[in-house]
Amino acid sequence: MAPLDLDILRSFVAIVELGGFTRAAERLGRTQSTISLQIKRLEDTLGKRLLDRNSRQIALTVEGERLLGYARRILQLTEEAREAVAEPEVEGVVRLGTPEDFATHRLPRVLADFARSHPRVALEVHCQLTVLLNEGFERGDYDLVLIKRDPEGPSAGERVWREPLVWTGGTGFDYGSAESGNPLPLVLSPQPCVYRKRALSALDATSRPWRIAYTSTSLAGTLAVVEAGLGVTVLPKDMVASGLRVLDGEGGFPDLADTEIALLRAPSLSPAAQRLADHIVQALEIPR
Repeated sequence: MAPLDLDILRSFVAIVELGGFTRAAERLGRTQSTISLQIKRLEDTLGKRLLDRNSRQIALTVEGERLLGYARRILQLTEEAREAVAEPEVEGVVRLGTPEDFATHRLPRVLADFARSHPRVALEVHCQLTVLLNEGFERGDYDLVLIKRDPEGPSAGERVWREPLVWTGGTGFDYGSAESGNPLPLVLSPQPCVYRKRALSALDATSRPWRIAYTSTSLAGTLAVVEAGLGVTVLPKDMVASGLRVLDGEGGFPDLADTEIALLRAPSLSPAAQRLADHIVQALEIPR
């Protein structure tokens, strides 16, 4: 049997995690037809059908589900081996700025994997609003910065993640009042904020009345207030925790466009910072 191709395994994992061929192609920088051909080659190699393409959404077959765990492990071990051998002695301090929600949800495992491969690198991670991260980056406070951006806006940085956004509320929120035409109470970060812009633009486009019920610079504060029922907010879909519910499709909530996370690199990076930047890009190409 022919050996498994790492690039094809990476495409297979991306399709599953991102929910389709189109998003996987965007993430990996390939055409959709190339991704489709890769999956056909993989299925031909294994002699098994891995994806069910008959449903509206991509679904794994039993064999595909079995392969997924192995594919993730193979790709992760390959990356760890490459990093350990390529630059085993890399050391220094790397200053990374990141939005709080991304730092608490996506980033911990990415940074943990990097730390295991590069024990001599000290990471200084600072969580801020995107506007403050941009200001700090311009001052030279950071080597690397992860920022939220509008896919249709300025394209500074390298896209590493795309976030589907959803309306989110707590179980204690009065949904009957929200559906009655009263101004919708919102819990949002202060301006400028991509999520805030998304929420207000979507409501204004549908002439839905709204009011700012609570403003918080803290993700923990926002989640606590929403869970208590003071209003609704906008979150990445996979960050909706227990005690909260997704409201899309209910009560006339308008659709929200995706946002992106982009990586900014300082002009002159140390070997340690360059290695971390490459690791972040690679790790987020293989969604956890």
